[in-house]
Amino acid sequence: MLLDSNVIIFAARPVYGDLRTFIAQHSPAVSAVSYVEVLGYHKHSESERALFESFFAAANVLPLSDAVLREAIRLRQQRKMSLGDSLIAGTALTHGLKLVTCNTADFRWIPGLTLIDPLAVP
Repeated sequence: MLLDSNVIIFAARPVYGDLRTFIAQHSPAVSAVSYVEVLGYHKHSESERALFESFFAAANVLPLSDAVLREAIRLRQQRKMSLGDSLIAGTALTHGLKLVTCNTADFRWIPGLTLIDPLAVP
């Protein structure tokens, strides 16, 4: 499994304890894009930044390899999508991972990409 950035951000909120449990049980990987998106957000408090830094220090962060870049290009050539989403989807496809996201609508059109919305799972 590969976590989308939104799942990482939601999991940091106290109300999403079940989401943190889901992540702990599945030990999913994360894209280098999520690393930049989450840690690069300029409005994090010091405690939020420390929490995310600890998370990423323990996470399996997958790099933006040539194969991931080629897959992201292929996706963007088919349909308008953000650069971040194309790189995250490209990472999941390249590594044969399911994408865990709360934004399934952004990725539903991609053949071969299995999506899991952890907030929709009972």
